[in-house]
Amino acid sequence: MVVHQIAVQQGLRHKLYLELVPEARKSGISRANWLIIALVLMSFLSLALETEPTLTDRPGWQLAFDIFNIFVVTVFAIEYVTRVYISGLRPEYAGLRGRIRYMTRFYSIADLLAFLPEMIVLIMGGGVPLIALRVFRLFRLIKLARFVPAFDVLGAAVKRAGSQLLTTLAMALALVYVSAVALYFIEGIGGQQQEMFQSIPRAIWWAIATLTTVGYGDVYPVTPLGRMFASVIALAGIGVVALPAGVFASAFSDELRERELAKLKLRVEEAEDEAGRAPDADDI
Repeated sequence: MVVHQIAVQQGLRHKLYLELVPEARKSGISRANWLIIALVLMSFLSLALETEPTLTDRPGWQLAFDIFNIFVVTVFAIEYVTRVYISGLRPEYAGLRGRIRYMTRFYSIADLLAFLPEMIVLIMGGGVPLIALRVFRLFRLIKLARFVPAFDVLGAAVKRAGSQLLTTLAMALALVYVSAVALYFIEGIGGQQQEMFQSIPRAIWWAIATLTTVGYGDVYPVTPLGRMFASVIALAGIGVVALPAGVFASAFSDELRERELAKLKLRVEEAEDEAGRAPDADDI
């Protein structure tokens, strides 16, 4: 009897494992994970609609939002507990220490933050500080990363080009600071002594807006020297933006190429294995 119960439990855990862990399936997405994806997308839609006063002022809509949020939080809480329960099927997460190791993974923390703050809001009621916890719904976006390969490729590309991106960021910060100091002396102390250039921190905002081509229409240099220097800064900003974009594009392309080569190599090896197992014509 005990052996039968253990076998049933292991069978149930294995079925849940196949339903919730994308790596356990050779291809496709399980029905349970499709449900998770749909709920994540619908929760983002709900978050946007809940900020519309014309809807929240109507009792019927507010009740619908509340019921939907309770349903989503309940499903995500059950999903989290189930994922922790089935994680022991993998040797590295077996036992109490393995479960703790699993719960401290990046994806596991994201799963917890995807429902726990919202659960606190629902349990403790309204209030501005508690409602602000709903911003943690954005962590539900990370849940989609399990099922969308593009997120994985994106992360790998950032990791691959990390040192180059940090170098370009350091160059951009240095240029921002130099630009702010120069405009502080040219426009803040000299020239027309504009208020927005009367300190380096104030000038930094102008430098960031100019270098990133965002623009800041009501703050601009008025002296000839200031305008000339601002023109140089604006032109340099094109390079500052283009350089990290090129670095990242190159890393992204390299990552995609390596993954395609790895898939092709795996297919060739599988084909060779099947050819090696096939019977010879003389044996038939």
